[in-house]
Amino acid sequence: MTRQNSFLAVAGIVLVLLLPTLLSAQSIDQKAIVAKGAQVEKLGDGYSFTEGPAVDREGNVYFTDQPNNKIFKWSAGTGKITLFTDQAGRSNGLYFDRKGYLIAAADMDNQLWSFDQAAHHTVLVSDYQGKLLNGPNDLWIAPTGAMYVTDPLYKREYWTRNPERQQDGEHVYYLSPDRSHFYRVAEDLVKPNGIVGTPDGKKLYVADAEAGKTYVYTIKADGSLTDKKLFVNMGSDGMTIDNHGNVYLTGKGVTVFDKEGKQIAHIPIQEDWTANVVFGGKDRSTLFITAMGAVYGLRMTVKGVL
Repeated sequence: MTRQNSFLAVAGIVLVLLLPTLLSAQSIDQKAIVAKGAQVEKLGDGYSFTEGPAVDREGNVYFTDQPNNKIFKWSAGTGKITLFTDQAGRSNGLYFDRKGYLIAAADMDNQLWSFDQAAHHTVLVSDYQGKLLNGPNDLWIAPTGAMYVTDPLYKREYWTRNPERQQDGEHVYYLSPDRSHFYRVAEDLVKPNGIVGTPDGKKLYVADAEAGKTYVYTIKADGSLTDKKLFVNMGSDGMTIDNHGNVYLTGKGVTVFDKEGKQIAHIPIQEDWTANVVFGGKDRSTLFITAMGAVYGLRMTVKGVL
């Protein structure tokens, strides 16, 4: 083999090894979703398992340390993290409603809670047709004020009210804007988990964690779901959406898909598991990521939506 041929062979091997990285970088650059020069930054650590990030109108992000029964607040102004409550009902998913109340999937007693700014809570949902829920996991609030809640079964050692499943499966539920009606809207999933809707309230994405798939539904005027379609062959623990309609799924890092279901980026996180994501900061351009015992941020060119 000549020196030139040897060089070309080595270059070819290097190119093959680097090709996935180059393609990933190219995909990110093509869509320009990550700010130029931005790197994933650790915003805080020392937690047991972080989950459920939710952004308020000022861009502050609230997140849970689920095993330790706490909710923390990351300040968009100072970047400091402070304790919001240490009586969180073992909350998992969080979301702010239009009135500024923090709605929480309170897993400890299989309920849905609402927190005021003083961290006092009220119970919004305690059961379905007289039977305890499996354990509300994640939620999304539509522009109408209606809530969509996933209710998978992940048994917890701290449960006292629901040692065995009382529901006949793991479903997606709907709570009407006036909170007077609570009923099922999807009963054909194995283990629904992450959930998010489009800003116009017309589409709902739901991840089936056990099936390893994410589906998209059309939301009807009465809040019910129809026209179920496979979005991508990937499940997700949590998810969010940006102002271009790109959908962010979690698990091994953060994987980004455009509205057609084409992967456009992958954001690696140096943790075993990435649980959830939301856009925070004063201009909603920081991707806030909960992953194991830490929380991370990444500056983006796209933004989150209220």
